[in-house]
Amino acid sequence: MHNKKLNNNIEKILSDGKAENIVSISLKGKSSLADYMIIANGSSTRHVSALSNQIVSKLKILGHQIFSIEGQRNGDWVLVDLGDVIVHLFRPEVREFYNLDKMWLAPNDNAIKENI
Repeated sequence: MHNKKLNNNIEKILSDGKAENIVSISLKGKSSLADYMIIANGSSTRHVSALSNQIVSKLKILGHQIFSIEGQRNGDWVLVDLGDVIVHLFRPEVREFYNLDKMWLAPNDNAIKENI
C-alpha cells in the first residue's frame, strides 16, 4: 500500500507540474527492480529538469529517500529512482524514440487502454 501511495503522490506532482502523457505501469510480476514505473513528458529540456526537481524536493519533504537521479543536467531523459517507484521523464521526441511504454506494457494491461 505504501508503494501505491508513493506512486499516486508522484503522479499528482507531475500533474500539478503540467507533465504530459503520464503513464503509470505496475511492474509486479514483470520485474524485481521496482513495483511501479511512471513515464511522463515535459515540453522542453527545462521543463523535464524542473519536473524532476519538483519530484525530488516534494518527496524529500514527505520523508521519501531518493536513491538516484540521472540525466538532470541534459534534460532529454531524466530518471529518478525512488526504490519502489522509478520515474522516467522525457522530451516527447526522446520518449517516442525509446518507446518504454510499449516495452513495459503488456497487450492486456489496463494502463495502456486508459492512456491511449
